[in-house]
Amino acid sequence: QVQLVESGGGLVQAGASLRLSCAASGRTFSSFAMGWFRQAPGKEREFVAAITWSGDSTAYSDSLKGRFTISRDNAKNTVYLQMNSLKPEDTAVYYCAADVHFAVGTPVSPTLYDYWGQGTQVTVSS
Repeated sequence: QVQLVESGGGLVQAGASLRLSCAASGRTFSSFAMGWFRQAPGKEREFVAAITWSGDSTAYSDSLKGRFTISRDNAKNTVYLQMNSLKPEDTAVYYCAADVHFAVGTPVSPTLYDYWGQGTQVTVSS
């Protein structure tokens, strides 16, 4: 079992930055890949970014590349999502997820992830 707890969400104005954190427990954090997804009201869950177990490879949604950065600190069992130049359309619940079966991948599909956090709300006002 893996427990994931997100934090760092909130209400910000357009153009601001936020850093989300996701703390993992229950299994060896450095043995699995991690991802971030988001879901806006009335929309499907959307891939944001993913990172391999070592952090040496990352993947991003094409629409978010350049503004968002995923990173991890295996010593702290934490994955981060740095979000810059936020826009109102970034408003969503952000979820982190763990893929415990393929540590060297950066899965885009949510179906490939095994564990999910409860989500943290990000609201960007115009």
